[in-house]
Amino acid sequence: MSSSLYSILIILMLFSACAATKKNLDGYYIPKLSVFHRTFIQDPTWAVQTSISSKDFQTFFYNQTLDHFNYRPESYTTFKQRYIINSKYWGGANASAPIFAFLGDELPIDSATTNVGFMTDNAAEFKALLVYIEHRFYGESIPYGWTLDKALKDANTRGYFSSAQALADYAEILLYLKQKLNAKHSPIIVSGGSYGGMLAAWLRLKYPHVALGALASSAPILAFPDIMPQDTFYSGVAKDFLEASFSCHQTIRRSWEEIDRVASEPHGLAKLSKTFKTCRPLESSSQLKEYLKSVYAVSAQYNDPFRRPVEVICNAINGASPRNDTLRKIFAGLAASDGNSTCYINPPPTPPYQIDLGWHWQTCTEIAALWSITNNTMFQPAPSGLDKFVTRCKRDFSIAPRQHWVSTYYGGQDIKLVLHRFASNIIFSNGLQDPFSYGGILKSISNSVVAVYTAKGSHCLDIMPATKKDPKWLVKQRKTEVEIIRKWIATYHADLRAFGKY
Repeated sequence: MSSSLYSILIILMLFSACAATKKNLDGYYIPKLSVFHRTFIQDPTWAVQTSISSKDFQTFFYNQTLDHFNYRPESYTTFKQRYIINSKYWGGANASAPIFAFLGDELPIDSATTNVGFMTDNAAEFKALLVYIEHRFYGESIPYGWTLDKALKDANTRGYFSSAQALADYAEILLYLKQKLNAKHSPIIVSGGSYGGMLAAWLRLKYPHVALGALASSAPILAFPDIMPQDTFYSGVAKDFLEASFSCHQTIRRSWEEIDRVASEPHGLAKLSKTFKTCRPLESSSQLKEYLKSVYAVSAQYNDPFRRPVEVICNAINGASPRNDTLRKIFAGLAASDGNSTCYINPPPTPPYQIDLGWHWQTCTEIAALWSITNNTMFQPAPSGLDKFVTRCKRDFSIAPRQHWVSTYYGGQDIKLVLHRFASNIIFSNGLQDPFSYGGILKSISNSVVAVYTAKGSHCLDIMPATKKDPKWLVKQRKTEVEIIRKWIATYHADLRAFGKY
């Protein structure tokens, strides 16, 4: 998720779609699930290639039910939930043309309209109506018209902020649109990336009468306690660096003890602050180490074949003067990753973005996926920081995470057998360069619950806009996904004819 656009990944997400923020939360790093990395948003070469303009998109606000699951008086309160429609390519209700719906994640929905290329790149071929729905409590879809900060400070209001409520929101809006457009027989295909990819898969499972199928890109639906080992994320990060350069990998591996050694010397923190050009003096060596961990994790998660951030870091580390010691080599990698800057690490505090506020609540409630480091080849061993995290959640919200609720509510244990028995029409797509892929579905479960992955792909790369520079393996991955969706829709129309619906 997480991204997700106003920050750079905190390893999260959980889960992502795909942007993240280099913030340390009381000495531990929480992965965030977001579709987009900040540099993607800033890079004009990634612009959507189709002839899309702002006038093709219309913004609407739906009077959404505050609480779908209770019947108290306050449950009937409504709030304005934003959704955006592009009808440029739609074949119309009379032709039962499909509806492609992108499910918003932990970001305002605006960025998805131009940066989720899978929707616009394939709309003309399918004659699809494009719908983008904002996740409750993000963007402009906050109850009572409040700011997210205000909403999260109110214990009653923030209680309505959950994935289950969000799925019900999507279902209600999609059924409303079909009725409003008289599009009873227009099949709906939902999609999302990272946390949004999880939502897409879960919506297909929970509301199969609403969505015909789901494309779940980089959706780590298994990255929860007792389902997968908690050290897999950082093992994936280390693997990316090892594959890029053994010497770079080894330099990073040696650097942690060197940081601790220097920090233990008289004025050691001052020396580290000078070497790494920190914006403010370091208060502990863990500040530096957590920041570097986040840099490496973000680079691995978004290690796309165009920017190649892991390679950028390793080239800088390996290319540093042989006279440079280990820490100066590590700084060279950091500078290459972050770009020219007057200072690095420990910047002055700034107001938190929505993604930081909202994701903190979501991880403190249900998306409680913390990662440990055990027998890793590149990082120092480290616990998940669960105790500290629980303490912080209790301090900020007076609650503790329900670590096992996601797997209880959506499933996770014996997922292959369970999905084989009752699920259908879900594409789980992944790029194996993405450490979150270790929490995804990487083997097809049935003929219609399909895993599509690429060895060199990165987080949510398949749903990014197609470009002329795309490698053949990425083109093939997207083509495979389109062919699967085409078969779903063809089967759907055949079923309608067989049941005499038209």
